[in-house]
Amino acid sequence: MATKPPQGDPVQDAPKVAERKRAAAGLPAIGHTLRMAHQQMGVKRTALTLLSVNQKDGFDCPGCAWPEPEHRHKAEFCENGAKAVAEEATLRRVTPEFFAAHPVSDLARRSGYWLGQQGRLTHPMYLPEGADHYEPVSWERAFDIVAEELTALSSPDEAVFYTSGRTSNEAAFLYQLFARKLGTNNLPDCSNMCHESSGSALSETIGVGKGSVLLDDLYQADLIVVAGQNPGTNHPRMLSALEKAKANGARVVSVNPLPEAGLERFKNPQTPKGLTAGTTLTDLFLQIRIGGDQALFRLLNKLILDTPGAVDEEFVRGHTHGFEQFTEAARAADWDGTLAATGLAREDVERFLRMVLDSERIVVCWAMGLTQHKHSVPMIREIVNFLLLRGNIGRPGAGVCPVRGHSNVQGDRTMGIFERPAPAFLDALEREFGFAPPREHGYDVVRAIRALRDGEAKVFFAMGGNFVSASPDTEVTEAAMRRARLTVHVSTKLNRSHAVTGARALILPTLGRTERDLQASGEQFVTVEDSMGMVHASRGRLEPTSPHLLSEPAIVCRLARRVLGTEDDVPWEEFEKDYATVRDRIARVVPGFEDFNARVAHPGGFALPHAPRDERRFPTATGKANFTAAPVEYPHLPEGRLLLQTLRSHDQYNTTIYGLDDRYRGIRNGRRVVLVNPDDARALKLADGSYVDLVSEWKDGVERRAPGFRVVHYPTARGCAAAYYPETNVLVPLDATADVSNTPASKSVVVRLEQSATD
Repeated sequence: MATKPPQGDPVQDAPKVAERKRAAAGLPAIGHTLRMAHQQMGVKRTALTLLSVNQKDGFDCPGCAWPEPEHRHKAEFCENGAKAVAEEATLRRVTPEFFAAHPVSDLARRSGYWLGQQGRLTHPMYLPEGADHYEPVSWERAFDIVAEELTALSSPDEAVFYTSGRTSNEAAFLYQLFARKLGTNNLPDCSNMCHESSGSALSETIGVGKGSVLLDDLYQADLIVVAGQNPGTNHPRMLSALEKAKANGARVVSVNPLPEAGLERFKNPQTPKGLTAGTTLTDLFLQIRIGGDQALFRLLNKLILDTPGAVDEEFVRGHTHGFEQFTEAARAADWDGTLAATGLAREDVERFLRMVLDSERIVVCWAMGLTQHKHSVPMIREIVNFLLLRGNIGRPGAGVCPVRGHSNVQGDRTMGIFERPAPAFLDALEREFGFAPPREHGYDVVRAIRALRDGEAKVFFAMGGNFVSASPDTEVTEAAMRRARLTVHVSTKLNRSHAVTGARALILPTLGRTERDLQASGEQFVTVEDSMGMVHASRGRLEPTSPHLLSEPAIVCRLARRVLGTEDDVPWEEFEKDYATVRDRIARVVPGFEDFNARVAHPGGFALPHAPRDERRFPTATGKANFTAAPVEYPHLPEGRLLLQTLRSHDQYNTTIYGLDDRYRGIRNGRRVVLVNPDDARALKLADGSYVDLVSEWKDGVERRAPGFRVVHYPTARGCAAAYYPETNVLVPLDATADVSNTPASKSVVVRLEQSATD
C-alpha cells in the first residue's frame, strides 16, 4: 500500500555526513528503488509500471534521454528512472480540496520536495486576480481565460510559450504550430539552459547540432572520454553501456572536478558480478579545475600535432576547413598555462596523451559540466578539434556524444521548438499549412525573463517543467513572473512555479507518460527522440489519474481552436482525435521523418539521418567540418574566493526532489550543503560542519546570497566548490551567460563564504 504524503516540511537544517561511496548501484540501488516505488505506488502498481518502462511495447521513461539497447532487459530502468515513474504513477492526489486548504501564500513557503510529494494534479485550477486560493475551473473556462489574455495583447510577441523536455514529438509540433500561427517565435525551452552550447558548437563545426554516435559506437570504441558529467546519478543506464564497452576492450578517461562513484565502479544489479565486485570503469581520472577543459584539450591538440604520424592527414585534407589557423593557435599552447588553468599534474596529461595515441576510435561524452560556462561554446569546439585531428567523426566507434538530460528535449527541438528557427523549417511549415510563419527571432529563456521583468511580455505559457526553479537568478525570475498578466502551466504535479504567479494563473493537469491516452479514434501513442537521435513510440499502460485530465496534444488543439477561431484552416479537431494525422504532417515538414507512421511502427523505432555520421558529409557553411581557433579561456579566481558549480543530488532529477539524501556523496537528511576541498577550507578557516552563507560576486555589484549552508570537507578540485540546485540558482546572475548560446553560466560562479547567522 502506498504511503501518505508528508504533512509538514521536513527540517533540513542539520544534514548528516558520512564517507562518500566508491561504487554505484548494486543491492542498495535495488532496495532504494523498491522502497520509493512502494511508498508512491504500492506493490501491484509498482510491478505493472516498472516492467513496462523502456520496453518496445511500453512507455518511455519520463526521466533522462539515454537510449535503449536493441536487446532489452526485463527491468530496463535505473534507480532514478524508477523514481521518476513512481512519482508520476503515484497514488497520491492533489485535489480541489487540497487547494482550498492551502492558499498560494502557504505553497510559496513550502520546499520543492514537499510540493512534489503531494501527488498528481486532478482538476484544472484557476487563481483569479487578487485571490490567494486556486479554485476549480472547467476546461472551457480555462481556455476562455487564456484566449482573453492572448487576444488582448498588442502583439503576439508579448506571449511566451515555454517547453519542457518531457513533451512528446506530437505535442511539441502542435505547440510550435499554434505559437507561429498566433504570430510569434517566442518558444524558449529547457535546451536554452542546458545543451544550447552543444548545439551552437556542433552546428558550426560539423553542421548538425546533435551527437554523432549510436550505442554501438560506444561498444566499439577504444577510448571513451567522459567530461563534465556524472552518469551514476544523471544518466545511470549509461553505466551499463560503459561496462559493455569495457568488456569489449575500451578504456575510460573521466574529466571532472569531483570524483563520482558511478564512474569509479559500477555494480550492475542485473548481473551476479554486479551484485558483488562490480566493474571498475575509469582507467584515468583527471580532476580538473572548473572551466579548465578548453585549455586541456588545446594542449592535447598541440601535443598531437607535435607527434609524427598522429594526425589523420587524409581526413583533414579531404573533409575539414580551417586547419592552418587552428594549428597556429594550438601550437601556442604551453604547459605552464595549461597546468595553471586545469590544476592537473603534467604526468596525468601525458598519460592521457598516450592513451589517445594508442586509440584508433575515440568517443567524447559530456553534459552540463561543459555547457554552462561563459566559454562553453569554444570549449566544445576544442573537443571537436581534438576528434577531427585523428578522423574520429564519421566512422564506427568514434564521435561526439553530448548526453541530453530530459527524455525528449532533443525531439522537441527537432519538432521546431526553437526561438531561432531555420528558414528551411519555416519554409516547409508554410508550404504544408499555407500561412506565413513569423521570421523574426524570438526569446530564449534568459531573454524571456528579461522581457517579463521589463513588461515586454505579459502572458507566460509553460508546456511542462518548473520554470521558476530551473531558471537562474531566482529573485529576478520570480519578480519577473509576478509581473505577468497570466501564467499558465501544463503539469502533472505541483511545483514552485504554481506558487509564483502572474496576476492570474492556471494549472492545467495533463496525462503522464505512464497513462493510457484514449481519444475519439481510439487509443493513441506518442513518440520521443533519445539523446542519440533514435525515434520510437511510447504507450502508457495505466488508467488516467483523473477523468478531468487532457493529453498535451488535446490541450494544444483545443486552445488553438479557441484562440484562432473556427475560421482557422488547420484541422485541430482531427489532430486531437488521431495523432497519426499529426505524424503525417511531421513527415512532410521535418527532414528525416518521411513515412513516419510506418517507420515508428517498427519495434524500437528508427534512427534519424545524421550526415557526418552516415556519410562523412558536413552541412556547414564551408561544406566541410570546421576547425576553430578561439582564444583559450578559463575562470580566474580572486583571493579568498571559490568557484562554485551547481549540481544534482542522487535523490533528484532536474528540479524534482525525490528525497533529501545524496547517497553516493555521503549526505543524508538535507540539501543545504556546500562541498569544499579540505585544504581550501583550512585556508579559509572553515571547519567541517560549520555553517556559511554563499554570496556570489559578479560585475554588476549586486549581492546574491544563499544562506545557511553546512560546510562539508570533500575531495573537490582545489579552488572549487559544489552545491545543489535549485537552492543555489539564486547565486547565478541572469546576465552571466555563455557567449553565443546564452546559456546561464551555472557551473562557474565566483563565491565568497561568510559565516552564517545560523551557525
